[in-house]
Amino acid sequence: MTSLQTLALVCTLAPLAGAAVSGLLCLKISNRAAHAVTILGMVVSFSCAAAVFAQVLDGAAFNGPLYTWFGTGEEGFSVGFLIDRLSATMMVVVTFVSLMVHVYTIGYMHDDPGYNRFFSYISLFTFSMLMLVTANNFLQLFFGWEAVGLVSYLLIGFWYTRPTAVYANLKAFLVNRVGDFGFLLGIALVLAYFGSLDYATVFNRAPTLAGNTMALGGGYEASLMTVVCLLLFVGAMGKSAQFPLHVWLPDSMEGPTPISALIHAATMVTAGIFMVARMSPLFELSEAALSTVMVIGAITALFMGLVAMVQNDIKRVVAYSTLSQLGYMTVALGASAYAAGMFHLVTHAFFKALLFLGAGSVIIAMHHEQDMRRMGGLRRYMPLTYATIMVGALASAGVPGLAGFFSKDAIIEAVALSQLPGSGFAYFAVLSCVFVTAFYTFRLVFMTFHGKERFGGHDDAHGHAHDDGHGAGHGHGVPHESPAVVTVPLVLLAIPSVCAGWLIGPVLFGGFFGDAILVAPDHDVLAEMGRHFHGVLGMMAHALGTLPFWFAMTGIGAAAYLYLLRPDLTDVLVARLKPLHTVLDRKYWFDEIYGFVFSRGALALGTGLWKGGDVAVIDGLAVNGSARVVGWIAALIRYLQSGFIYHYAFTMIIGVLLLLTFLLFV
Repeated sequence: MTSLQTLALVCTLAPLAGAAVSGLLCLKISNRAAHAVTILGMVVSFSCAAAVFAQVLDGAAFNGPLYTWFGTGEEGFSVGFLIDRLSATMMVVVTFVSLMVHVYTIGYMHDDPGYNRFFSYISLFTFSMLMLVTANNFLQLFFGWEAVGLVSYLLIGFWYTRPTAVYANLKAFLVNRVGDFGFLLGIALVLAYFGSLDYATVFNRAPTLAGNTMALGGGYEASLMTVVCLLLFVGAMGKSAQFPLHVWLPDSMEGPTPISALIHAATMVTAGIFMVARMSPLFELSEAALSTVMVIGAITALFMGLVAMVQNDIKRVVAYSTLSQLGYMTVALGASAYAAGMFHLVTHAFFKALLFLGAGSVIIAMHHEQDMRRMGGLRRYMPLTYATIMVGALASAGVPGLAGFFSKDAIIEAVALSQLPGSGFAYFAVLSCVFVTAFYTFRLVFMTFHGKERFGGHDDAHGHAHDDGHGAGHGHGVPHESPAVVTVPLVLLAIPSVCAGWLIGPVLFGGFFGDAILVAPDHDVLAEMGRHFHGVLGMMAHALGTLPFWFAMTGIGAAAYLYLLRPDLTDVLVARLKPLHTVLDRKYWFDEIYGFVFSRGALALGTGLWKGGDVAVIDGLAVNGSARVVGWIAALIRYLQSGFIYHYAFTMIIGVLLLLTFLLFV
């Protein structure tokens, strides 16, 4: 076993070991021991991921099985690793953000009775994600895919005594099963037509099958590659919360804030983005699939960003922001700018984890109050949290110089250059979303940290308390800065939120991902962009005269005007735009529609099957009906059992006549 294999194996198994110790011995070891062993596992994992990344940059790579899991006929299913620049990048991002979340959790969950169990869950979550990103075959990919979904179910419903948490984790689980059903069908088609689940084998055979079609029934046929890619993308829609399978992600805020950061920043929701980038050799063979991916991402980016503009729960604003940014990444994938999508995945992981953990710091200071209408003026009480959240907000809004600017502008430019159907709508959506993103991000900053203080028991007319599982938000004294175990991860995440974007040159235009990502020559929009790229400073200078920059500045200015200078106008605008506000506040009624169609529909179907199938057919006809038939026959035969000999003789004569008649005519 090479050093690269060993490092990858230790990187993957270290979080599993920590999860096993903390989980299996959760009732026997102390809180200190639980977080020590899991954080140690994450330190080892991150160190190994960094070492793997360094070796990969030097040209090392590995693709092969570790051991055979099981075999069926001639096909053997193995557990193996594919270590290249794409997987190594994900390993570093996942382990770093997870390590920060582990440290942060010490301060956030210190008084929770499920402390040890929580550490076990988040370490197991990290292991599942690492298995997903290092997989070299579809079966292992599916294992990691489902393991991430299972552990997210446990984490979202961590406070299982709260009905809202139970509802949220069940909702996440069911919606993801819809996506996973399509994903599983796609994998089944891969095995059926390609004869293997190994990535390298499938990708090598893909060009020879690009012209194949498959019957859909009813005389219709479709491109095999389009059907496979769309089914795989359905899985990505569920995991990465793309329209219309986005409804689970905002409700996942019912879980503790650390897991909100872990799910929404660098792990579960980015699994779909990573998977599509990994499957680029397949998606490049179907323009229909690419256009579908682009349009779905554009809808998600714009329409979920609009919903974030009216949210008052600080965590839900960041949650809908995640939906919108995932839409950006998906648009990049559809435009064949896979490197730009992955670059935004990395920068987003840093500044979104920073915003989530910063929101958690605010929630701690506000004694688990989450309504921004009951905050205000917190910058004087929490200067460090304020400074780090401001960094995250500037990065999210796309202000030049910070990480989010480089990755987001690259996506917008890539979509502008794309010639695929749907690129015009996608460009309009992502460009409009620049204003929307800047507005809702700085609305959060201004409502939380600026203006007059609205806490301490002085609720406004529209306020409502939100208990995060630890108590109400009023009457607990003056807010104060969070402890070091909370603020240190914020500072460490703020650093890459500023400077990670400076690597845009080698990542996007220097062939950073190498053979890990395949782009068809006629789809290579990044190559066209690279001809006009003149370095980081040149890109920043050029941006000052472009629409995205002025849209971002306008969004920040509008938020400042409404929430700093004229906060009285917000109620006026809500009243005048009541229909639009209602649409956004009700989140386009997706929850109600799904509840009516699927929840009530399933209930009606179940009731019909129960009454019509179980009661009427099975019990009434099969069970009770057979008993009635036997009783009816017995009652009829009883009349023949009279006890008179001449009756029996007459019956015998009739029987003989019937038998003779049968023998004569047959």
